[in-house]
Amino acid sequence: MTLHSEIHEQPDVIERALQGGDEPIRRAAAALRKAAYTVIAARGTSDNAARYAKYVWEAHNRIPVSLAAPSVFSVYRTPPNLHGALVVGLSQSGRSPDIVAVVAEGARQGCPTVAVTNDLDSPLARAAGVVVDIGAGAEAAVAATKTYTGELLAIARISAAAGGEPPVDGLDRLPDWIRAVLALDGPILAAAQRYRDAERCVVLGRGYNYATAFEWSLKLKELAYVAAEPYSPADFRHGPIALVADGFPALAVAPSGAVFEDMLDLIVRLKSRHRARLVVISDEPRALALADDPIPLPRGIPEWLSPLVAIVPAQLFCFHLTRAKGHDPDNPRSIQKVTLTQ
Repeated sequence: MTLHSEIHEQPDVIERALQGGDEPIRRAAAALRKAAYTVIAARGTSDNAARYAKYVWEAHNRIPVSLAAPSVFSVYRTPPNLHGALVVGLSQSGRSPDIVAVVAEGARQGCPTVAVTNDLDSPLARAAGVVVDIGAGAEAAVAATKTYTGELLAIARISAAAGGEPPVDGLDRLPDWIRAVLALDGPILAAAQRYRDAERCVVLGRGYNYATAFEWSLKLKELAYVAAEPYSPADFRHGPIALVADGFPALAVAPSGAVFEDMLDLIVRLKSRHRARLVVISDEPRALALADDPIPLPRGIPEWLSPLVAIVPAQLFCFHLTRAKGHDPDNPRSIQKVTLTQ
């Protein structure tokens, strides 16, 4: 298996996950419904999945979500009072000691605990009361792709099973939507070639796709060695927009939905006033028309599910950019598959 093949495996992974494993999802959803709030522990790519959970569980299920500071539990050993919390650990490997420490402390304090992981025999799985299997199968590439979308799917399924307003739908169409964007592999390769000299960029996304901006940025850093900084448009306007001048690469995730007009306003400004080089992932013609390199999404994707689809062309962009720069996407320097942080 290679990074490229694992990116292309994602529709099948999601299809399999949707066909089974309902009982852990129901148990996790029941715990979410009863919680006063949720604390999520995660690192790296899983931390970006946690950002997605924050938006989905707060917007759809009206449950406040806090992202844990794992070192408070594992290094300082001064854990906060978690009374009333659902404690969730997100980790593809389930082996990072600091993430396990947060879930174990939640269990010690009598909180319901959930692990979302790709390894059912991991320390994280053993520490949690409910274990949701990502079900991605073995992931050989150092950079996580199918396990990331697997985490997002688990989060979305828990939200849907927990109920709430507005009602959620569209899960069963995810494999076809992802297959549609994978068919753009060739055009994305051509677009990535045009950024082979880029050393810095910004990545923009808001709402549910705030997580996508962070994950796209992470992949650019760990694979292509591009100093990519993720921002929401709201934060970006408060100063970092000064980075952008003629030809500066700005990458934007701007699907239709509640935050689209704000994203579009920023894209227009970056194009007309700052003369940025724009890569735009969107299903909206108005945004795509402004891009130097437009990457279209299928129409009809509910906004809350768009991160599961939008990240896939971003993964392909990073893969092809890495190769265009002369690097090996299957052997990134200085990092390994499992990082055991304390």
